[in-house]
Amino acid sequence: MKLKITSILLLAVIASFSFIAFTPKADVYKVDVTKSSITWEAKKTGGGHNGTVDLSEGTLAFNGKKLAQGGFIADMTTIKDAGKNAGLEKHLKADDFFGVDKFAKSSFVIKKVDGSGPTFTVTGDLMIKGVTTSITFPVNVVWNADKTITATADKITVDRTKYGIKFKSKSVFSDLGDNFIYDEFTFSVKLVAAK
Repeated sequence: MKLKITSILLLAVIASFSFIAFTPKADVYKVDVTKSSITWEAKKTGGGHNGTVDLSEGTLAFNGKKLAQGGFIADMTTIKDAGKNAGLEKHLKADDFFGVDKFAKSSFVIKKVDGSGPTFTVTGDLMIKGVTTSITFPVNVVWNADKTITATADKITVDRTKYGIKFKSKSVFSDLGDNFIYDEFTFSVKLVAAK
């Protein structure tokens, strides 16, 4: 009886190792930050602003042509206004907004991927100002002739107040009248990656 139980356990261990051995390993692609970009847009009454933030690193992992994992890190110290408004850029870096002296990096990490491509629905953890929340958005993947991959996500909507950014938020301060900034801003990401 003891020999039978030992044999069954041994078969179970071998079967589990066999399953692990045949699990396909994801191909990891490194993001080329010089060819990749993050753009942002925020609105207020009577106008708005848009600009860029530099990427510092990122990866994308695929099982065949199915997106499996990945993420990126943004260098918030590089936030720029497209209108080259130095005063605005300084304010965006201050504690009222992104507090880059203390929170120099923002990041996104994929936790779940749905779909078979070329468009996937991605759910993951977005971290801004040290606060992490889950967001979901579509990502389009293109396999390029030069063996690179381009993944794009357009106009991802984020509620800044969830990350403690409350400056001139009408939902936080009721006495602003028409002098407020909308809680939601959008950003778009283009990641170009290679093995």
